[in-house]
Amino acid sequence: MDLSRDLSDEEIGNLIGEETGRLTKEISLSLHERLQLEKRVFNSLRRLDALQELLDDPQVSEVMVNGPSHIFYEKAGEVFRWDQGFASEEKMQDVIQQIVGRHNRVVNLSNPIVDTRLEDGSRVNIVLSPISIDGSAITIRKFPEKPLDMNALMEKKAIHEEAVRLLECLVRARYSILISGGTSSGKTTFLNALSQYIPVNERVITIEDSAELQIQGVSNLVRLETRNANMEGVLPVTIRDLIKTALRMRPDRIIIGECRGAEAFDMLQALNTGHDGGLTTAHGNSAKDILARLEMMVLMGMELPLAAIRKQIASGIDLIVHLGRLSDRSRRVLEITELCGIRDGEIVLSPLYQLQGEEGSWQLIQTGVLKNRKKLEMAGIELPQSQR
Repeated sequence: MDLSRDLSDEEIGNLIGEETGRLTKEISLSLHERLQLEKRVFNSLRRLDALQELLDDPQVSEVMVNGPSHIFYEKAGEVFRWDQGFASEEKMQDVIQQIVGRHNRVVNLSNPIVDTRLEDGSRVNIVLSPISIDGSAITIRKFPEKPLDMNALMEKKAIHEEAVRLLECLVRARYSILISGGTSSGKTTFLNALSQYIPVNERVITIEDSAELQIQGVSNLVRLETRNANMEGVLPVTIRDLIKTALRMRPDRIIIGECRGAEAFDMLQALNTGHDGGLTTAHGNSAKDILARLEMMVLMGMELPLAAIRKQIASGIDLIVHLGRLSDRSRRVLEITELCGIRDGEIVLSPLYQLQGEEGSWQLIQTGVLKNRKKLEMAGIELPQSQR
């Protein structure tokens, strides 16, 4: 290889082909084995080495690397072990630096944990050794090239049409919605699907740690992403910083990819100062549990009486959509719940839909009707027949 200049992928491929041709004179290889060898050498030189084949497979949804020789992947809801690995920890480190360097992130011994993304938007978390005891760890959450819309989620039985029609009305009428659920329950996918109901003439600002949202049908879109500090003196830009600056960008809606800390206070401030219609996600075990988590997150950013925090939550968030992953590995909407103000110091929850039944016969059952209809009336939008 001529290292004095940049070689194109085609030139690299030709060189690999020539070397493989020489090798086959000494070792008998089938056509399939030769093509596989050329592909793996090329991926090692120009792509992400042992991970590339998994990333190229559209059916793989997650890739988990536990050190250079232990790679696992999720496909169709099942986790399998990959028969490839990195040649060494050093080669794995090269791939890690290649990943983080593309988006101006820094990961090293002084900053051993980083969140970033791949060019296709896949989310990446990296933890370096020795923080990760058995070798550096990489976790990649892949997203489909074409984001799933509500029709696709209905086909997967994640939600039924009656509930979808309600959510469509509420998004158009600018109700603020929090999507909660556990890890890998489909929160980001559901947020992306909900975004298809945002009117096309609205200006939307998205705020994320690592940009992964795939907002659908919005042309006036600004995507903001946090930045870490580095050794050269570059200051960090946090979710809280981005929420504050988004308020000065004339947003019709602010979408926060995930609330998990003190930024919850700034989010509620935005929702309570005329910037309704927001969408966000957060980790929680149920609609009731996520309220307690929100209270704790607000306290991380501001010392306030619990009663004041609850008032902010009850007036800022209109609806909670709680998702979960069932025993058959399917992702479903478990609960759609309305927040109905404060009573005796507690936030009042009114479940609209709840998943009931047992494995093989789950059904999302309507359990109530929407009580707060002021925004719908102001927007001139009628509720579906089942909610009237």
